[in-house]
Amino acid sequence: MKPIFIAGPCVIESEELLNEVASTLKDIAHRLNIEIIFKASFDKANRTSVHSFRGPGMERGLQMLHDIKEQYGLRLLTDIHESYQAEAVGDVVDVLQIPAFLCRQTDLLVAASKTGRIINIKKAQFLAGEDMRYPVEKCRETGAHEVWLTERGTTFGYQNLVVDFRNIPIMTPLADRIIMDCTHSVQRPGAAGGSTGGDRKYVPAMALAAKAFGATGYFFETHPQPDQAMSDGPNMLPLSDIEHLLSQLI
Repeated sequence: MKPIFIAGPCVIESEELLNEVASTLKDIAHRLNIEIIFKASFDKANRTSVHSFRGPGMERGLQMLHDIKEQYGLRLLTDIHESYQAEAVGDVVDVLQIPAFLCRQTDLLVAASKTGRIINIKKAQFLAGEDMRYPVEKCRETGAHEVWLTERGTTFGYQNLVVDFRNIPIMTPLADRIIMDCTHSVQRPGAAGGSTGGDRKYVPAMALAAKAFGATGYFFETHPQPDQAMSDGPNMLPLSDIEHLLSQLI
């Protein structure tokens, strides 16, 4: 199975950011002969602090994502947090993502599945790989034709995650693809004084280890200037570094 790649900024900050990242990713995809699905969130509803930037909201955010799809021809992925969002988001994007904290929410999974779009479910930080069969069943039995599962690390004490790479082969029989979230897996949740910390230097190793364990997709959040990003900066890859890593993975 040819691998797919999911990449983009954590949150929609501006039209300029979306265009810079999308145009770069399109060029990389052409040079490497790969598919890159563009990812950005219209609302980061699970930020650590109530004062944190969340994004432009659903209506404006979906219009901005639609414009990116029209201009660059990239498939789109974004996350939803509430059931009522599924239909409208499904009209624009190709892959609906279920956040890890919400992967057991039956109504959210069912609403997403009814759109007919691909569903990407992130494995909760508190669940074993085996337990992801139940969210997948909820999707398949309510209309989903294609379901992906994403490994993104497991809670290890307070403010830390570790990755048990055995989850990749464990989850492989359950879903159509197993994606490795190479940037969220190096997070330090809540460890940056009201926001999430992380260490991006481990991202390439996470990706290469996931390849060894049989991942069929890779998820990267990327930004031209991660240290100035409005969400998840410490664990995001610089946009200038992503082509080299993707070339290693193929």
